[in-house]
Amino acid sequence: MPTRALNKTKLTILRARHLSQLPWLVHGFSTRAGGCSRVYGKGDLNLGFTEHDSRAAVERNRAAFLLEVGAVTRKRGASRDGAQLWPLITLRQVHSDIIRRIDTVPGEPVSGDGMITATPGLLLGIQTADCLPVIVVDADRRAVGVFHAGWRGTVQRIVEKGIGEMHRCFGSRPRDLKAVVGPGIQGCCYEVGEEVRTKFESQFSYGASLFREIKDSDPVREKYPLLFLTARAPGHSNLPKKIFLDLVEANRQQLRAAGVPAKNIEASPLCTNCHPDLLFSYRAEKGKTGRMISVAGIRER
Repeated sequence: MPTRALNKTKLTILRARHLSQLPWLVHGFSTRAGGCSRVYGKGDLNLGFTEHDSRAAVERNRAAFLLEVGAVTRKRGASRDGAQLWPLITLRQVHSDIIRRIDTVPGEPVSGDGMITATPGLLLGIQTADCLPVIVVDADRRAVGVFHAGWRGTVQRIVEKGIGEMHRCFGSRPRDLKAVVGPGIQGCCYEVGEEVRTKFESQFSYGASLFREIKDSDPVREKYPLLFLTARAPGHSNLPKKIFLDLVEANRQQLRAAGVPAKNIEASPLCTNCHPDLLFSYRAEKGKTGRMISVAGIRER
C-alpha cells in the first residue's frame, strides 16, 4: 500500500497493490481528506453517522466516496452524473466475532463485525478510527470479506473465523486468498492494560511476542538518580511500565495460521494515532472524531 504524502484537500483513497491487480474487485480505504464535514476539521471526509456530524454531510461524503472508489454501475452512454451507486452495507459494530453473510441488501440494521459475500454489486464497508480494517479476497472464486479487528475482535480470532466462513460458504481455499490490513493504530502507539496482555497470552502461543514494555519517564529521577538509590519511603514503588500491543502483527499471525500465504498478505504502515491530520483517530482526538470506511465489492462479469 503506497505511503506517499497525502493531499489534504483532495478526496484520497488508499488501495493495496496486489488487490489492485484484480479487475473485478472494487476496494479501498478512505482517509479524512476531501470531504464536506466541518465538525472535526474543515473539509473532512467523515463517513460515519456520528453524534457530532450532520446526516446530510455524511451522506454527501459517502456518495463522493462511492463514486471515487468506483462502486458505480453505468449504462452505456450515461454521464458520470448519471451513474448508479452501489448500496453501501455497514454493520452496527459491537467488537465481536460475529460474521454475516450478505447476499442482498439487509432490510434492517444488522450487528456484527465481519461480512462476507460473493454477490456482485454490493459494497461491504467496515468503519474504523483506530481499530484495524482487514479485507480478504478470494481471487479464484470471486468472494470478499471485510472485518473489524480491534483488540477484542482479534483476541476472539475474527479474521481466522472469517476465513473459515468463506471456506464454508463459498469453498474458498486459503492458498487462493489475498489479505490486506488497512490503516489503524500501530504498535508504536497502542498502549493497553495488563488484562489485555493476559487475554492474548491465554489464547495464542505467540501472545507474549505481540507486546513490548517501556518504563514511564520521571524527569526528577532522571536528573537526580542518586536520590533514588536510598531506601524508598513507604508507599513508593518502581515506576509503572507501559504496555504496547502490535495489533497488526496479531492479525498477520492469524492470517498465516488460517493458511494465507505470507506473500499474499499486505499491511499498511500508517498509524492513525501518529497521523490524525490524515486519518481519524479516536485516541488522538480523545473520542471526538469521524470514521473512515474500508470497502470491498465485486463487479458484474
